[in-house]
Order: sequence, then structure tokens, then C-alpha cells
Amino acid sequence: MLKGSFKSLWNRAVFFVGILWFVLVYLVWNSGQLETAADRSVFAAVVIAGFLLVYVSGFLIESRHRKKQAGQ
Repeated sequence: MLKGSFKSLWNRAVFFVGILWFVLVYLVWNSGQLETAADRSVFAAVVIAGFLLVYVSGFLIESRHRKKQAGQ
């Protein structure tokens, strides 16, 4: 079993996944598929919003889990 607090484990996981996500974004950015500034702006906004949503959702899931554990 993994040892450590959820917060530290989640931050490590998001950090390492974030590195891979950055590589993927870099490859798409330099592929030539994003032709206009508007395309690049939308892409960047969606990627950043998605990454933040994934990060925050981990803490929301943890809080729901703790509430369930306290109710039992």
C-alpha cells in the first residue's frame, strides 16, 4: 500500500502526469495543426482548464471519501 498523505501522493502523481501532459501539448503545438492565433488560444485555454480541473477533482473526491468514511 502507498504510504503518505493523500495530498502529497496526489501532488506527486499530478506532477509526473503533468510532465507527460506538457510533452504531449508541446508535440501538438509544434505539429502545425494550430494554424491561427485563435486556434492556439483555444487550445491553451482548454489544456490549462483541463489540467486544473483534474487537479482540483482529486481533492473533491478525497473530501467526499472522507465524508463517507465519517458517516459509517
